[in-house]
Amino acid sequence: MKESGYIALTLKFYKEGKRWVSFCEELGTSTFGRSLEEAEERIREAVLLHLNTLEELGERERFFKDNGITLYHHKPKKLSVTESFDSSDYRKLYLQAI
Repeated sequence: MKESGYIALTLKFYKEGKRWVSFCEELGTSTFGRSLEEAEERIREAVLLHLNTLEELGERERFFKDNGITLYHHKPKKLSVTESFDSSDYRKLYLQAI
């Protein structure tokens, strides 16, 4: 039986030329967009694809263990991750249901 719950991921966004690059630090997944909003939408899609692929291959548990990703069985009420924003760099916590 598959375990379900939530994982906390750190999304990082930064400007590269005219595009915003988005990167999930825990998964190593990256993409880009013409705007910050588009980059965020695309990284969320890429994260889902990455997680679905891990599940299909039966590698999710091993990958989470190897990369220090915690599976929370209930939605965490409070996680301490500092969101930051300046003109070239933006970080935020993203809770992904799995």
